Amino acid sequence: MRRLFWIAGTYVLLLVAGCGRQPAASPAAHATAFGAAIVESSGGKQLGTPGAALPQPLVVQVNDAQGNAVAGAPVSFSGPAGVGFDPTDGVTDSNGQVTTNVTLGGTSGRYELRAASPDKSGRPFTVNITELALGYQEQVGYSVDQNYCARCHDQESSAERVSNYDNLAVKPHAFIDGQTLNMLTDADLTAIINHGGPALNRSALMPPYGATLSKAEVQALIAYIRLVSDPPWRAAGVVYAKR
Repeated sequence: MRRLFWIAGTYVLLLVAGCGRQPAASPAAHATAFGAAIVESSGGKQLGTPGAALPQPLVVQVNDAQGNAVAGAPVSFSGPAGVGFDPTDGVTDSNGQVTTNVTLGGTSGRYELRAASPDKSGRPFTVNITELALGYQEQVGYSVDQNYCARCHDQESSAERVSNYDNLAVKPHAFIDGQTLNMLTDADLTAIINHGGPALNRSALMPPYGATLSKAEVQALIAYIRLVSDPPWRAAGVVYAKR
């Protein structure tokens, strides 16, 4: 009987303690200021893999109407199903910024994320951020790009690779240049990769890689180019419904 009273008493104490615990306040409740615009500071257009965290955090900044950073403004993040944010919302720091870590969904492709912050009237203003999840084929294409293409098509040098872009009389297009490359069919790109620029009356500085790359590697490179294209590539004859 004494044991029964002890258990009952413990249950009552836990119940009282649980009732007295207040729910955590949302970041919006701690907001002390409101801005007029929100912009991406860093972390957009990263290359990741399905279901994995992006290598760099996403950072957004809230500004006032004059473009000055606003501290203490609430920010929330959202995206397609399967995308995770850590944290999902927050309040801007002294630099007007909020940082979150993004985990992509389980499928390859483009992920359109959104960061939002309300103005003084409560009306939200937003910024869209694109992140890219490389499937297996696009990962192979990325490897081909890094091994054979980036030294000329990417004008930025890195610790692992010195760009040859500035030494070329005819500047090659970056693979993200959708304005140009989206005009070419897959057959056009295949011809240029395999037989060099002259295959389509382009620069002879583009060498042929048909004897270097396999058919699968060429297809993978094209798949990678299509994924990173800006503006996004749309296959001819395919109707894309708005989400």
